[in-house]
Amino acid sequence: MLARRISPFNFRNIAIKATLFLITSSFITGYSTASPAEDTAKLRQLAQLAEYIGVDYSAAVDMGQVVNAGEYQEMVEFSDLLVNRSASKQGALKGNEAIANQALKLQQAIQNKGNVSDIRKLSANLRESLLKLMPQLSFPQQLLPETEVNTLFQENCSTCHGISGEGNGPLAAQLEPQPTDFTNKERASNRSILGLFDAITNGIDETAMPSFAQMAEQQRWSLAFYAGKLAFLSSQKPAGEDLSLSLQEMINHNPTQLMAKIPREGNLAVEWLRANPERLFVEQQNPLAITRKQLKLAFEENRKENYSEAANLAVSAYLDGFELVENSLDAHDTELRKSMEANMMKLRQLLSHSQKSDELDEAMTTILHQLDEAERLLDGSVLSGGTLFTASLVILLREGLEALLVVIALMTVLVKTDRKDALKYVHLGWISALIAGGATWVAAQSLITISGANREVMEGVAALLAALVLLYVGIWMHSKTHADHWQAYIQKHINANLKAGTLWGLAALAFVAVYREVFETVLFYEALLTQAVTTQYFQVAGGFMLGMALLFILAWLLIRYSVKLPISKFFASTTYLLLALSFVLMGKAVIALQEAAVIGISPLPVHFEFGWIGVKSTWQGLFAQALILFVFALFILQSKFRQKSQQK
Repeated sequence: MLARRISPFNFRNIAIKATLFLITSSFITGYSTASPAEDTAKLRQLAQLAEYIGVDYSAAVDMGQVVNAGEYQEMVEFSDLLVNRSASKQGALKGNEAIANQALKLQQAIQNKGNVSDIRKLSANLRESLLKLMPQLSFPQQLLPETEVNTLFQENCSTCHGISGEGNGPLAAQLEPQPTDFTNKERASNRSILGLFDAITNGIDETAMPSFAQMAEQQRWSLAFYAGKLAFLSSQKPAGEDLSLSLQEMINHNPTQLMAKIPREGNLAVEWLRANPERLFVEQQNPLAITRKQLKLAFEENRKENYSEAANLAVSAYLDGFELVENSLDAHDTELRKSMEANMMKLRQLLSHSQKSDELDEAMTTILHQLDEAERLLDGSVLSGGTLFTASLVILLREGLEALLVVIALMTVLVKTDRKDALKYVHLGWISALIAGGATWVAAQSLITISGANREVMEGVAALLAALVLLYVGIWMHSKTHADHWQAYIQKHINANLKAGTLWGLAALAFVAVYREVFETVLFYEALLTQAVTTQYFQVAGGFMLGMALLFILAWLLIRYSVKLPISKFFASTTYLLLALSFVLMGKAVIALQEAAVIGISPLPVHFEFGWIGVKSTWQGLFAQALILFVFALFILQSKFRQKSQQK
């Protein structure tokens, strides 16, 4: 595997492959009918061609003179292809004059036999522009253990590339061109992990390098990182390594490009990270590290006056990072957690606009200091057994209680109306929600990337819908609190309505109420487990089991005693329960949408928070919850007025 001078080094065959592919696709499908996946594949191919030019141009031209006519001709062909494709009037590149101009400048520089440094800069800029048009890559949560990756390399790659990756395997002498020497630092410094991954995935036509698409994606990424680090194994660990480099940056860009983006003293750290990619995956999973990295990137974008991007990064810092450790931090210092949450919201507003630099610098310094304090409190991301048990219990009770109350209320209504046969629809709703929540989490781990913002939007919309439905049901139930009203309603409507689609409405409400909690609960437990060692999993499981037991007991008590209530009292009490749930869910819906930057944040002069009932000190949240109470009160007054009118 990777046996024949990976992608950039077999230019003639690659040029033939690229040209045939693009010409064929133009005749058969055309850019105008290409799917998003096909567009992405074409963009990836063009990005690879740009990288190839940057890697091997030095073998074609030296000091303005052609030193290898064949290699130079391939550079010309590649640049022509880039110009032709980037000027396309269809597909992903339609109307993108910036990329077309970049390709043209690269072509002209090659025709003028420009120096290597200029060619590499032009090719890197073009490749960067192409990458920006592509959707974000899906990465594995972690690489395979090094021993397992080494075994994969020896079994699939060593016969050509050699045991140590030096390009001197037993079959190397029979291959033309020679297999890549992965220990060649000059080439490796201009080679991205993404290029290696694509070569492993797609192979190289007309060569001995096959496609390894049959391998699992995690195996291919692990091999790409393994091949990419062999030239940097002697790198020393630097004293400071906080470079705010993301995993995506390390994958998309080669070391030369990364070093150009950071201070000179950070160059060694780039090489060390390339040699030790496991560190990138550890940082990727550490919520507080994610928070710090995203905030620093947001700060940089604000300085460049890219305020929209700065705001998006600040949102990500909270939702993809800090929110996942809120429960754990609460167990140590609730006031610190509340202060950090308020400061991050304030910083997000500052970053999204042009502000006085002193105010922004002060806010940034404050939150970074608090992040350091939070990390110290969490003690290397390992909590005590008692803290883990308590956090696990609180997570389940907090996330499960609302869903439980909604489901129990629906079930009890059916029991009180002698429609036990319809209980299966409610059960179908909440069981489907559990399955769907689990499936969503699995997909987020292995198939797709669900950002914190998207998660909050999903939860906010679900909470908003549930709040409105519960308010409607509560008002409806209040109108039936009098026994004579209820009996008349049953005789005229209940059976017909339950047969005409209301049953599926009940199932949908149960689904929404439960599903919005399930995925968030799983995320919180995932974050909690990253702060525990293997021997502490028992405490987490203990908290979870106790929480399940308490929820089961509460459900039993509610069902047992609610069905014994007279019909009027049952409907009266359930009405106010549903009103309370609607009030809570409306508050949480606004909070979620504010955190996802869908709704603005206008803080009150004083700060307060009552998380259990969804109350926070913002005008938007309090107005939405007050609106729920106003609508219900308006209905009550209208109902009383109608009763008095009827009595007259």
